[in-house]
Amino acid sequence: MSPANPRLRRRGLPTGPVRTARRLGEVRRAQLVTTYGVGAMIAVENESFLVRGIDSWDVSEAPFVIEPRLSRKLRVKGFRLPPAPDPGKATDGVRAVRFPVMYSCPECRLLQPFRRFNSPTGKAECSTCQESLVPSRFVMACTRGHLEDFPFWKWVHRGTQRTEAGTCGGELSFHADGSTASLRAVRIACSCGAEEVSMEGAFRRRALRDLGIRCGGRRPWLKDGPAEGCDEPPRTLQRGSSSVWFPVMHSALSIPPWSEGIDKITAGVYAKLKDEDPAFIRRYVQVENVLKHHPQYTPDDVVSCVQRWRAQETEPTDDAGGEDDARTDLYRGEYDSLCKPHPERADAGDQDFVCEPPGDPIDALRTFHGVEQVMLLKRLREVRALQSFRRVEEPSPADGPERRVAISLDKPDWLPAFEVSGEGVFLRLDNERLRAWEQQPGVDERARRIRHNHERLLRERIGPSDKPVPSSRATPRFVLLHTLAHILINEWSLDGGYPAAALRERLYAEEDMAGVLIYTATSDSAGSLGGIVAQGDPDRLDATLRAALQRARWCSNDPLCMESEASGADGLNLAACHACVLLPETSCENNNILLDRAALIGTPDLRTPGFFSG
Repeated sequence: MSPANPRLRRRGLPTGPVRTARRLGEVRRAQLVTTYGVGAMIAVENESFLVRGIDSWDVSEAPFVIEPRLSRKLRVKGFRLPPAPDPGKATDGVRAVRFPVMYSCPECRLLQPFRRFNSPTGKAECSTCQESLVPSRFVMACTRGHLEDFPFWKWVHRGTQRTEAGTCGGELSFHADGSTASLRAVRIACSCGAEEVSMEGAFRRRALRDLGIRCGGRRPWLKDGPAEGCDEPPRTLQRGSSSVWFPVMHSALSIPPWSEGIDKITAGVYAKLKDEDPAFIRRYVQVENVLKHHPQYTPDDVVSCVQRWRAQETEPTDDAGGEDDARTDLYRGEYDSLCKPHPERADAGDQDFVCEPPGDPIDALRTFHGVEQVMLLKRLREVRALQSFRRVEEPSPADGPERRVAISLDKPDWLPAFEVSGEGVFLRLDNERLRAWEQQPGVDERARRIRHNHERLLRERIGPSDKPVPSSRATPRFVLLHTLAHILINEWSLDGGYPAAALRERLYAEEDMAGVLIYTATSDSAGSLGGIVAQGDPDRLDATLRAALQRARWCSNDPLCMESEASGADGLNLAACHACVLLPETSCENNNILLDRAALIGTPDLRTPGFFSG
């Protein structure tokens, strides 16, 4: 009898069909919302996995994150921190599934599904060569979020009569000699005698569709999730490409009254009490000593607060405007709070929002720069939640419901989120001066060029549909405030000791709002050290604005930068480039688009005045 094929042996496996969950590794909680959320691929040593849906997570010990305004807008009961169980005790947490399924061996070059390599338990190793396996570099996805392995067999056998994978009886092999960095050096072959082909051309927009390859509608991140019917053309993507996973996140600042007093106390227990009667709520408050450190309140105050929140949840909300309208509503409440003083109290430990004007007058800022108000946020709290994600193309206001990829098989009543604390400076421009500037010749003409390109992109995203094209936010006011935030962040990164990537912008440019919040926020106390608040001192802020505007007058790419008719991604900027205005992606809430230095300083030919030209 001939010996068994060594590839069929399983070394180091226990006898019997016992299978247990395998601990793969660790990531930070915030990363499970921002970087490695549901549907994202994560590399663990020489393997690759896909983070499973939240309905498979063990959140029995995951803390609640309370932010009533945000949960109401997203239509969920609340938020939870991603689970972070004790490694010594826990047997579960965030689950993942192996993806892609196709692996290759660098020694024998075999390319096949992982299970056929018969790797030892807990390892990704070729049982023949004892070499570490390599997950496939290529995957296939569509704009509706479906994800599959790249169809290597069909790619090799294109042009033949065979249509079903594996019917040739051969084995695929993967060759990457590294002679060049191009896809021409990556070759796929089949032992059946089919001609060896390279991966060149696989990334063309219609490459897979021209071969008759259709999207299978698969959602491997959802356990037992059925495949969906899909007529979107699939696209080839690199496994590590940013186009594989774009998070759709929403955030809100904790503002009064929800950030203090009885509302904040009730927020911690609301999830347990929202469906209970007043008698149960009073009994719960007394038994659990909810008001132990707050003798100024009574159980009846908690009852009243729960009933008020419950009534707010039942109020109808208008979803006609989609995500943009929800964002505007959230920002409107924040803007109103930022414009009013909320001084630090004796019980400051219970305050999530401390907003005060500077001690010195801001006459110079008002006279020379048109800054009507400066507020110092000595304390702020922000909640960031993951609602969905996109593939292939980044999120857009034109996205329809079909592009909102589900992170759970059933409609979830909670979303993964995390909270950060920090500090910041809020600037509000003079509305009358701003309106006068908006009406000057040439101002709207430059913004209209950006708006035209943006609306064209939104129209292309909608495709052949009767759905109305969302209006672009590229108004003169928005472009001005956005560019102002960018030059201030760049200046503070030089003067304040914070790297630009640690600072963030928040723009209030809708309707009669005209404010900019620049802040830093982290999950620990490092975001509240006072470095940013110090930049809001009127004298220092005046010097910062002068220096930032002077720096904005000249770019090393001028005159090309200033005279550009369209720059940046999809032509959505004018005078803005990496040498003058653009920021790290973590700092900009608009993906570095809708920017123009001329809105600040004007054009050299004086045809378009800048807001700060005087």
